[in-house]
Amino acid sequence: MKTTAICLSLLLLVIGSTATAQQSCSGPPIKAVIDWTQFHFDLCHTGYNPYEFVLSPATVGSLILDWNYTLTAFPIFSSPAVDNGVVYIGVGYAAPNLYALNAGTGTLLWNYTTGGQIVASPAVANGVVYIGDNTYNLFALNASTGALLWKYMTGGYVDSSPAVANGVVYFGSWDGNLYAVNVSTGTLLWKYMTGNSISFSSPAVANGVVYIGSRDQNLYALNASTGALLWQYTMGVIESSPAVANGAVYVGADNNLYALDARTGALLWQYTTGAYIHSSPAAGNGVVFVGSEDENVYALNAVTGAFLWKYTTGAGVDSSPAVANGVVYVGSTDNNLYALNASAGALLWKYTTKGYVDSSPAVANGVVYVGSDDNNLYAFHLPTQ
Repeated sequence: MKTTAICLSLLLLVIGSTATAQQSCSGPPIKAVIDWTQFHFDLCHTGYNPYEFVLSPATVGSLILDWNYTLTAFPIFSSPAVDNGVVYIGVGYAAPNLYALNAGTGTLLWNYTTGGQIVASPAVANGVVYIGDNTYNLFALNASTGALLWKYMTGGYVDSSPAVANGVVYFGSWDGNLYAVNVSTGTLLWKYMTGNSISFSSPAVANGVVYIGSRDQNLYALNASTGALLWQYTMGVIESSPAVANGAVYVGADNNLYALDARTGALLWQYTTGAYIHSSPAAGNGVVFVGSEDENVYALNAVTGAFLWKYTTGAGVDSSPAVANGVVYVGSTDNNLYALNASAGALLWKYTTKGYVDSSPAVANGVVYVGSDDNNLYAFHLPTQ
C-alpha cells in the first residue's frame, strides 16, 4: 500500500495551515493529527478527521480490502488506533489480547497479554500505548516493543478508553472514579468519584476541562489539572462518550442525544431517537452524527439539534461514527461497515464481515480500519494506493 508523494505534500501543507485551530484537541505533535491515535480521533473525541483528502464521496465507492488480520478472540469492542505506521487494537478474553500491526501490510509486530478482557480502545502518545482491561488495570506499554512500562490498578473494570493530555492520562473505571495519572511514572495525580460506575464512557479533554459520563445519569465537567468539579448535568444512564466541538458537549443518554454548553453545562438542545444510544457522537462541519439501537444513523444540526437525515441499517448501531472529508463511516450489528454521504445520508459503500461490527472505525492516510466480531481487523484502501 503506497501513498503518493503529492498527497503527502498536500497533507503537510494543510496541516501547517490548520494546526492552530485544532490545537486544543489534537495536541502539539503535528504528526499525531494525521493519524488516528486514540478513540474517536482527538482529545475532544469529535470522531472527525479534517486531514483526510484521499477518500471522499467521489472515491470511497472504490474501496477494496487491503488486508485483514485474524485476532485470537472475540468480541472486538475496541477501536483501532493508528500511529506512525502501526495500528493497535484490543480484543476480548485471550492470550494475547493487545496487538500492534504494520498499518501498511497487516504484519504482526508484537502482542501483549494483559490477563483480562479489553473493551477499551488504545491511546498512543509519545511512544507509549495506554490501554485498560477488566483486571482493573490501566497499562502503559512501549509502542515499539510492547514492553510493560507501568500499570495502575483501580477498583473496577477499566472499559473507558484513555485520553492523554499534557503529561496526564485520564480514564474512568467501573469503581465510579475518573482517574488522572502521571504518564511517566504511573502515579495518581487525582481522582474524582461519581455516583456510579463509569462503564464505557471515555473522557474528552478540551480547554483545560475533562468531560465524562457516568451510570449515575450525570455528565461531569472537571478541572483537568485539579479534578475539581466545574458542573454536572443529569440526563440518563450514559455509556456514550462525550464529544466537544464549537463550545458544546454532545453525548448520548438513554434514548436521547444531548447538547450542552461546554462552559456552563446549560442545555442547548436534545433529540430523541427510537432506542438506546450506546454510540458516541461525532461532530464536524456543523453536523452531529450518532448511531442508535433503533437501527439508524442520525445526522443533526449541531447548533439547533434539527433533524437532517437518517440512514437505516439492518440492526442496531453501537459503533461510533467516524467522519472524514464528507464521508461518515460506521459499523452495525448487521455485520456491515457502512460509508455514507455526510451531507445527504446516501449509501456510498459497504462491506459485509462475518460478525457484528461494534468496533468504531478509524480513518487515516487514505485507509479505513475496523474490527469485527468475526475475529478480524480489516484495512480498506483505494485500488490506486
